[in-house]
Amino acid sequence: MENQNQYQEGKVAKTIEDKTAQVPSDAYLWVAVAAMGTSLTLKLMGKKHTALFIGQWVAPFLLFGIYNKIVKTEGHD
Repeated sequence: MENQNQYQEGKVAKTIEDKTAQVPSDAYLWVAVAAMGTSLTLKLMGKKHTALFIGQWVAPFLLFGIYNKIVKTEGHD
């Protein structure tokens, strides 16, 4: 069997994980919902390109939330 601790995180990754672990997980969900609302509002105002730009940030915010939850539950090296 291979040693699972063979690979370790770099200094930057550990620092990011330490900082993001301090943010409540639901904050990322609320930021994603706010981005959806902002995108819809901009679309209704006729600002199509800006609405699309803001709307594309929803998925990254949700992924940051998942990453945050994994770091909190599984920890890091």
